[in-house]
Amino acid sequence: MKHLHIAVGIIRNVQQEIFITRRAAGSHMEGFWEFPGGKIEQGETPELALKRELLEETGIVVQKATLLKVLEHTFTDRIVTLTFYLVEAWDGEPFGREGQPTRWVRQSELLAEEFPPANAVIINLLTA
Repeated sequence: MKHLHIAVGIIRNVQQEIFITRRAAGSHMEGFWEFPGGKIEQGETPELALKRELLEETGIVVQKATLLKVLEHTFTDRIVTLTFYLVEAWDGEPFGREGQPTRWVRQSELLAEEFPPANAVIINLLTA
C-alpha cells in the first residue's frame, strides 16, 4: 500500500481566521476544503516541504511555522502521515496560485465534514 508523507500549513491571521483551499477535480478527495500543503519529497524535512508547498500553492513565504500535530490516516488505497504546522507569520498575501478556490474562515467556524476525514482531529483541536 502506498504511504504518503504530507506537510500541511494551517495559515492563521490575527483575526483568528484560517486560510483554506478546495481540492481540485480529479484529485484524491476532490471537492473537499483543505489546509494547503503537499508531499514531502525525498531528502526534504517536513518544514522545508511546508515552505516549498505553501509558496507553490498560495504564494506566501513562511516566516514562522510551529509544529502542531502529526497524524496517520489509513484510506482503502493509501496510508497518509500528515505533519500539521500552525503558520502565523509570513510574507505576501495568500491566494490560489494554482487557480484553486480559496477562502478565509473563522477558526471557530471550521466544519469537519467539509474536509477530508484525516483532518477531523485537527479541526476538533482548532475549534475546541
